[in-house]
Amino acid sequence: MAGEVAIVGAGQSRFGVLKEGIKSLFAQAFFECLDSVDKGMDPRQVQEAFVGSMSFGGGQLGNLAALMTEQVGLTHIPARKVENACASSSYALRDAWFALHSGMLDVVLVAGVEKMTDLPSDRRRYWLGVSGDTEWERLAGTTFAGLYALMASRHMHEYGTKRESLAQVAVKNHRYASHNPKAHFQRPIKLEQVLEAPMLAQPLTLYDSCPVSDGASALLLTRAELAKSFTDSPVYIQASSGASDFLALHDREDITRVDGTVKAAKEAYRQAHLSPGEVDMAEIHDAFTIGEIMALEDLGFCSKGQGGVWTLEGRTEIGGDIAVNTSGGLKAKGHPLGATGAGQVVEVFKQLRSEAEKARQVSGAEVALTHNVGGSGATVAVHIFSR
Repeated sequence: MAGEVAIVGAGQSRFGVLKEGIKSLFAQAFFECLDSVDKGMDPRQVQEAFVGSMSFGGGQLGNLAALMTEQVGLTHIPARKVENACASSSYALRDAWFALHSGMLDVVLVAGVEKMTDLPSDRRRYWLGVSGDTEWERLAGTTFAGLYALMASRHMHEYGTKRESLAQVAVKNHRYASHNPKAHFQRPIKLEQVLEAPMLAQPLTLYDSCPVSDGASALLLTRAELAKSFTDSPVYIQASSGASDFLALHDREDITRVDGTVKAAKEAYRQAHLSPGEVDMAEIHDAFTIGEIMALEDLGFCSKGQGGVWTLEGRTEIGGDIAVNTSGGLKAKGHPLGATGAGQVVEVFKQLRSEAEKARQVSGAEVALTHNVGGSGATVAVHIFSR
């Protein structure tokens, strides 16, 4: 099944605190995606749409997919909303991948969209908590910052991970985001700024957390044998894998790893007939900086406990062992929940076609991976791509 589905177009809105509404953001992403199809595509060729969204805040809980597709002229096609926490559009991609493999469809749209910044802060906190265990975590007063702080504290205790390692994740990702015109944060930061920032939950400071963002992303997929009719440079999906884990941290065997990531990664490598060492770049779910460090280990890029060391040694930089979060990641590019997973793939599409900005282009990248998590790791999607 590897390589039987191809991406022929990709686009996104800017991520950030944006004045545009959800309809406009979706249209921006879709039309940029359509324009990226080298040989052109008639929108009427799109047969079905899969739209990832949490409908953050409840502004458009019902019929979101139909509302979005009508904004771009895709009326009367089947359109569905896919909701799976922060991994919603990665699971929309996975659903589309299965649909194309079935042979029933030739061309599909995968998209993600979220408008998060038009709610008061107390309502945002409510919606940001519903991806966790409501009964035993959220109603007990925990936040996602608190949960990831528990993971970070345990990782530091077990493996001697340094506070500076977490901070360096933020520094690296902000630097790449400063060269990404679509990123929420477009300025570099220094290690001292992260370490001295206001504390969210010990040991995580404000700069260890991703922002609350608005945004949309879109991808056009087709069966591989049709791809060259749309572009001379398709990006092939070599693997699509997903897994789940316990929702509450207290049910997990070890909170310094996410077993869903471990399982999904192993299956993705099996499908793609690849090893972790053959991956040139990865977009990793770094809603909090400890998330990137743990994912480096869970995805098999380094041994357990070495994620922090790799980060400090520059092995996750462009030119290192593997380039990680060249878009700026969730940490600096932004995290508009439903748009994040597809947004990671937009970065991969550009990187594998050598179309990213020069300062963050991974030279000669052939294989890429995306890793998208829902909540604190209960839902995971891993995809592998190649030129």
